[in-house]
Amino acid sequence: MTKLTLISSAIFSVLCSQSALAATVTGKVMDDKNQPIKNASIHVHGKNQSVKSNDLGEFAIDIDANSQLHISKDNYIDSRIAVTESSNNLSVSLKPTSVETVVVYASALHKNSLEMISPVSVLSGDELRNKSKPTLGETLKGLPGVNASYFGPVSSSPIIRGLDGPRVKITQNGLDASDASRIGPDHATSSDSLAAEQIEVLRGPSTLLYGSGAIGGVVNVVDNRIPTSNIDELTGAAEYSHDTVSNSNTVAAKLETGNEGFNFHFDGTKRSGDDYQTPTFTIADDDGDVETESSVENTFIDSETLNFGTSYVGDHLTIGFSYGSIDTGYGIPGHEHHHDHEGETEEEHAEHEDEAAEEPVYAHLEQDRWQGIVSYALHNNWIETINLRVGYTDYSHSEIEDGEIGTTFKNKTTEARLNVEHKFADWHGMMGYHYSDSDYDAIGEEAFTPASVTTTNALYLLEEREFGDVTIELGARVEDYKIESQITAHEHSHGEVEIDHSDEETIGYNESFTNLSASAGAIWQYKPGHSIATSISHSERAPLSAELLSNGLHIATGTYELGLGYNIEDNEAHFEPENIKQETSTNLDLSFRRFSGDFGYTVNFFYNDIKNFYFQENTGLVYDEEDGLESAIGAHDDAVAVYQFTSKDAELYGIEFDAHYQITSSAMVKVFGDSTRAKLKDDEGNLPRIPANKLGSELQYDLGDLQLTLTGTHYFDQNDVTAFETQTDGYTLFDAQANYQLDLGAVDAQLYINVDNITDELGFVHSSFIKDKAPLPGRNFRFGVRGYF
Repeated sequence: MTKLTLISSAIFSVLCSQSALAATVTGKVMDDKNQPIKNASIHVHGKNQSVKSNDLGEFAIDIDANSQLHISKDNYIDSRIAVTESSNNLSVSLKPTSVETVVVYASALHKNSLEMISPVSVLSGDELRNKSKPTLGETLKGLPGVNASYFGPVSSSPIIRGLDGPRVKITQNGLDASDASRIGPDHATSSDSLAAEQIEVLRGPSTLLYGSGAIGGVVNVVDNRIPTSNIDELTGAAEYSHDTVSNSNTVAAKLETGNEGFNFHFDGTKRSGDDYQTPTFTIADDDGDVETESSVENTFIDSETLNFGTSYVGDHLTIGFSYGSIDTGYGIPGHEHHHDHEGETEEEHAEHEDEAAEEPVYAHLEQDRWQGIVSYALHNNWIETINLRVGYTDYSHSEIEDGEIGTTFKNKTTEARLNVEHKFADWHGMMGYHYSDSDYDAIGEEAFTPASVTTTNALYLLEEREFGDVTIELGARVEDYKIESQITAHEHSHGEVEIDHSDEETIGYNESFTNLSASAGAIWQYKPGHSIATSISHSERAPLSAELLSNGLHIATGTYELGLGYNIEDNEAHFEPENIKQETSTNLDLSFRRFSGDFGYTVNFFYNDIKNFYFQENTGLVYDEEDGLESAIGAHDDAVAVYQFTSKDAELYGIEFDAHYQITSSAMVKVFGDSTRAKLKDDEGNLPRIPANKLGSELQYDLGDLQLTLTGTHYFDQNDVTAFETQTDGYTLFDAQANYQLDLGAVDAQLYINVDNITDELGFVHSSFIKDKAPLPGRNFRFGVRGYF
């Protein structure tokens, strides 16, 4: 309470010091041929106030102190102009660009995608809606440097530059998604791409703002649950689509309205689908018999989301809150239990098989999420904006076995982020405080990770300054990371003797880490529409509870998992969490960009040197329910491999690129691709489940109201594997889209058809834990209609 009182007093004292001056600035927005630009957005930097230019390119906007105007328009390079109360009759010239410029909300300093030092991709508008899939991983996997973990189409998380899980932070409007997707690949992410306004992918370390875990990158899902701009009339959208490959139907709707600064938002989606179809493939069952399949069983989905939000947006003050609900049921493919059938008759064995077939394991995901925002723009001598975001998430993931709840994973997260945007002399930046408390629990047969409470408190600073055509950016973060848990330890018994639970010992575990991160980068706009960006960063990450404390059977992956805190001696696992070192990453990025004229490109090179890299390594042991841990040689068929988290030095490096050429005013061709090499140092081998390299091309053609797109992507063979992995053959996917605009007066409508995997190619995802059991979907026709008013 004392902390809150001090913060409130500090904010109140600053609020009272703001200037009361006011003036109107006028101007005109023109293109490079001195023609007026209609509907350009003119925004006062650090405030929520903005206006649009009229048919003649003219605008007028109120300011109350020396300010900066941000002028933007699709297909033009943004412009920023310093103004005072006496500025008038401004002439603003925007140069055309060959790519769309989008403000990146995750950048914190209002940068657009062309000004970012770190490589970034943004999906928004019709492109996002056309590529949207039920999971984030499948939605984003076509972007350079991005792949998917793929535990079937209903559970697939993003992989960035070969890194996934805790190293890729998934956020919603800048706050952690707070689900359990980092506990296991069969746990779906709770962020819904269908309701998103845009999705931002920041490659490379983003630890300064988003926490020590984000050494691979950040995926930020932006929606308008809390409107931050005034809505003056009733607007809405609705969409219906049908997918043939899984007989799924999706309905989505959105409504927004406002009056005199008060704004309201609603959106909802509903999706239901059956098991998805695949090209014919073969799979070996537990008895070694080979079966032919043309679908992946237990991949149904039934999902509903509802989001409500409201806000008040004034000249200086914005305040709002939102509530979101997710209720999803989905099948978990490859989620099999191991039973000892020794001594059974054929009839009993068949009965067990029939029961397993009749009662597939599925997941029930529920989430309630509250978010709030308070923002105040001051425009005094040094503080521009004070922004506070808070969130509370109550997440539950239950796995239903034989009609009953077998395991429940819960996560309750409280998060707060206080940012103060400021300007000191020629430096513009942000300082902030970040608090997060995660209360995780798991109850049931698959509770292989014990309950834990993880608390972080962090301070960070991000500063930038322009030196002519060069902008430099410096940042630092210090984070106190604390994890608390109660560990139940017992010795594994052997033979026919049951474990005596009275001998179990409860060990209180309480550990703190101090994570330090720092970065330095620069971007050089050496000529209009051309830039070179480079950055170097140092990041420290403490282990998550799953990496540190796991001890149990993880049926979804078919493994027995042990954390870093355990030591194996004489086939016994002992909890000895001593000398746990932080994972330390040193990352170098170099980017070359061109975005003017008919030809444009982005080429990113990266190198990541990681000390004490946490990963799962096969111990050569297996786990059997009767015998505990034992050698894999001569073990029972039902025994599962034992994987333990370990830490070794590793390096990851590669390239990602995206180039486009405007052939004519109606035709554009794109080429994209990526390559990632990930291995342990000292010739100790490769890292497991690293995605295959890809190379693709896309042709876009406009015929008036009809837009056509054809995309081909080749995924190469993946031969860089560990001793316990198998190689994965390459494959090529062709996709097509056709969108037709309808003129229905006040309603802007669009009919579309997407054809995915046109050639019905059989493809296996190397990064998937169940790649042999769950190939990619076969040929799919997606029909849909969407409308806006």
